[in-house]
Amino acid sequence: MSKSCDILALSELKTLVDKLPKDGIVILRGDLSSGKTTLVKAIVKSHGISDIVTSPTFSIMHKYGEIYHYDIYNSGFDGLIKNGLFENLFEDGLHLVEWGDEKLEEMLKKYELPYYVVEIENLGDKRKYSVSNFNI
Repeated sequence: MSKSCDILALSELKTLVDKLPKDGIVILRGDLSSGKTTLVKAIVKSHGISDIVTSPTFSIMHKYGEIYHYDIYNSGFDGLIKNGLFENLFEDGLHLVEWGDEKLEEMLKKYELPYYVVEIENLGDKRKYSVSNFNI
């Protein structure tokens, strides 16, 4: 596992986006309103996709081109399983999972799927982004 940390303003998100993978699995963690969906918006935009990005809190998943955006706040990992969405993580594309929990990480390790975890901490007008890379 490797880890990096950046403190960035909203206007500086491109710095972080450029460090993240263009495909694979990225788990996004942070308190409510910490900026998880804002980061997803920046990632989608960096891929040249102009879709309007919203949090899929109740639908669990939205897809923007080859980007899959999951929000498992209400259902946790069990919601991915119940809705048949865990299998999506084996597909090509970038999978961004808001609120990914320890159960999800256990399954990613079990199936030897490499992933990143981005932890976001609200610092007022900036955010602290801690990025961990789990290459299995």
